[in-house]
Amino acid sequence: MAAVDIESRGGGPEKNVSRSSNNYSSSSSFVVDDSDAQWTSWLMPMFVVANIAVFVVMMYVNDCPKHHRTGGCVAKFLGRFSFEPLRLNPLFGPSNPTLDKLGALDWEKVVHRHQGWRLVTCIWLHAGVIHVAVNMLCLILIGVRLEQQFGFVRIGIIFLLSGFGGSVLSALFIQHIVTVGASGALFGLLGAMLSELLTNWSLYTNKAAALVTLAFVIAVNLAIGILPHVNNFAHIGGFLTGFLLGFILLPRPQLAWLDHRNLPADVPVKSKYKAYQYVFWLASLLLLLAGFTVALVMLFRGKNGNDHCHWCHYLSCVPTNSWSCDGN
Repeated sequence: MAAVDIESRGGGPEKNVSRSSNNYSSSSSFVVDDSDAQWTSWLMPMFVVANIAVFVVMMYVNDCPKHHRTGGCVAKFLGRFSFEPLRLNPLFGPSNPTLDKLGALDWEKVVHRHQGWRLVTCIWLHAGVIHVAVNMLCLILIGVRLEQQFGFVRIGIIFLLSGFGGSVLSALFIQHIVTVGASGALFGLLGAMLSELLTNWSLYTNKAAALVTLAFVIAVNLAIGILPHVNNFAHIGGFLTGFLLGFILLPRPQLAWLDHRNLPADVPVKSKYKAYQYVFWLASLLLLLAGFTVALVMLFRGKNGNDHCHWCHYLSCVPTNSWSCDGN
């Protein structure tokens, strides 16, 4: 992954176009300009700390020994922070009532009790130690590098809106299961990585390798989502939101525009972005606004997405001889 954002350059020495071009490489997933400094990543680490803190508070509220006086709690030495019996939660976490109490995504409460805030709060809750550990590791590996490239504002917006988009799509298609997790937001970062590659295509030297690698990672993660008990609609909703936001928030300026101050006054200055970048930006903005509008109207009118797409349930779980999708 790249270490810098070419839009973050400060008052360092200016370079001509040919010299700048030679500084770019794509030995990893992103374009790198070795002469620029990174942004300092603080928002993504703060999100990691916040998620872990919320999980600790959640386990305190859960208080397993209080509800299982006859025993059965896992890691009893933790006292009220001990985990629910594995038969109830194999991920080493709290009970479903505790998740619901603290803001898990529940379609009935969102639609009929007007608790729309659950579309946001569910992003910060996790079903267990395994769940939160995997998600936070992914956030560190992906989010920190992206924040170093593009800054906390743009990556923070992508993370939060992608999580919201994942919650909305999840609520439209999964209406009988309480769900939690930051997976939608994490898939939004993956989607933004893909659209960043596409919208800044001309800046890459090893285009095919970067595209194939990223596409493979995304495909594998989405494929895992068709297993039972995995909410792939949150993944898909977050990915699509992040993909569109990447075109809007992560385009890189042309190298010639960056160095226009080196040119003589009578030399015309090229546009900051290429024509196709403007097209991507406008189309993505319109699709994002239209998508959120339609999805939210359907959701708060109590519509079931499966009634309008009879095959979409296969996107979240494909039944086989080895497992059933009744729980999804």
